[in-house]
Amino acid sequence: MKRNAINALIEWKNNEERKPLVIRGARQVGKTWLMKEFGEKYYKNFVYLNFDEEDELKSIFEANKNPHRIVEMLSMIAGQKILPEETLLIFDEIQECPEALNTLKYFKEKANEYHVMAAGSLLGTLLAKPKSYPVGMVNLLDINPLTFDEFLEATDPMLFEYYNGIKKEQLIEDYFHTKLLEAYNYYLIIGGMPECVSSWIKYKDPARVSQIQKELIEVYENDFSKHNGKVNSGRILMVFRSIVAQLAKSNEKFMYGAVREGGRARDFEEAIEWLVSAGMLNRVYNVSKIEHPLSAFDKLDQFKLFVFDTGLLKHMAGIDNSAILLKTDYQFKGQLTENYVLQQLKGQFEIEPRYYSDNSREIDFLLQHGTEIIPIEAKGGEDKSAPSFKKYISEHQPECAIRFSKRGYRKDGYIINIPLYLAAKAKELI
Repeated sequence: MKRNAINALIEWKNNEERKPLVIRGARQVGKTWLMKEFGEKYYKNFVYLNFDEEDELKSIFEANKNPHRIVEMLSMIAGQKILPEETLLIFDEIQECPEALNTLKYFKEKANEYHVMAAGSLLGTLLAKPKSYPVGMVNLLDINPLTFDEFLEATDPMLFEYYNGIKKEQLIEDYFHTKLLEAYNYYLIIGGMPECVSSWIKYKDPARVSQIQKELIEVYENDFSKHNGKVNSGRILMVFRSIVAQLAKSNEKFMYGAVREGGRARDFEEAIEWLVSAGMLNRVYNVSKIEHPLSAFDKLDQFKLFVFDTGLLKHMAGIDNSAILLKTDYQFKGQLTENYVLQQLKGQFEIEPRYYSDNSREIDFLLQHGTEIIPIEAKGGEDKSAPSFKKYISEHQPECAIRFSKRGYRKDGYIINIPLYLAAKAKELI
């Protein structure tokens, strides 16, 4: 499967100011495959080292700080000479060897001619503690599950050709609109986890996909119990398992009391930070004002939490496939749609999306694009009624406002209606 992140890796390779690259992302989102694929296609060769599988590697980094000496020893282990510019050196599961993570600093300072890339499960939780890694000495790249466009390219290359060519304000013919909405519904069910997408391409069996999703959730929950940090693993599990109920509430705002009766912020703050840092949950803050810069108005005690993959959220919520494919309305439709839209928007804009909510109205998401603030409404169907959204637009008359829905691509006054399947192209369409 092609991943858009390859473009970011090419930029990194060609950048003269390049530093060792650390790739973050939840387990099973395709970090290892991506690094190997990149090494295979863009270098003469690559050397892959896994600190989880090869325990004895740790001693090299524990005993040495000189990167040239380390490269010399790794060349002997790999049975091939590691050459500057020509060999990609990959350190996988680097969280198992903190000394190797720290060595990246020395590669930057003393041996930056070597191209070094590192990744690992739950690496984000380690990087959230600045003392545990070389701040300012590495480049960072986040890898997420497949976005809808990546999913479409993998599952229906011909339809992707059409999709990829869609330009701003282009009329989308009914035939293609229908086909793309069908693909969108499939994406809600399958999601973007590479193993699920791969299974669907090979077997077209939704039961297999569902089983993989079940097993992935078990793997993640098992990770919570294995982690040996200061955060209580039971509380991490409680927060994770509360997400469906949190989103099912009318305002979706995260409530500590919904995790456990009488729960307070101090009981679960660290668990939430852990899950966000691990890439398992996406956090969206409420803002007190819809003004530039959005982050200046964050209400740090008011936020929503979404699951990093919509297919996994669909599985966790227990939504039957027939509801998505056959019903125009079903419970949790709005929440699943918002989760999807956020998953597609994430990473497109420099500033993470926010939302706005007060006693009288709510805006699903806010995007900062330059100095412009773009309000967003996420609708799961063709319905276009949204009193809060329309009221805000009539009062503030923003340059641009977006409604994502199953309706066709059209401009309606200040509002641009963008079909849900084009959310991954939002930046180029506004």
